Amino acid sequence: MKDAEIKPMINQIEFHPRLTQGKVRTFCKENDIQVEAWSPLMVGKLLDNEILKEIAHNHNKSIAQIILRWDIQNGVVTIPKSTKVGRIIENSQIFDFELTNEEVEKINSLNQDLRVGPDPDNFDF
Repeated sequence: MKDAEIKPMINQIEFHPRLTQGKVRTFCKENDIQVEAWSPLMVGKLLDNEILKEIAHNHNKSIAQIILRWDIQNGVVTIPKSTKVGRIIENSQIFDFELTNEEVEKINSLNQDLRVGPDPDNFDF
């Protein structure tokens, strides 16, 4: 923000259960900046996670739906990318259930500060 003439309204960051970016999200919240998830499904690398499978089974939902719902419950805007009609429909069906606080904490515990994209703090622009 020290270089911006206008305060950003949104910050699109890599955000998924393996990279929860707590410090960045806290900064954004304190400065009224909306966080938007980039790569919310970690390029599909979370779709075989046992904890997420269990939570998905409990809600009769897919792992992708569980992750997207977790994003929403964390106040993170999420726009998942898909070209498949079935997945687009499935991704929209996340508003008919809520994760419990315990489930949210289980998902939060998956954080490993693991990126699938470039680190913006160490990127050669």
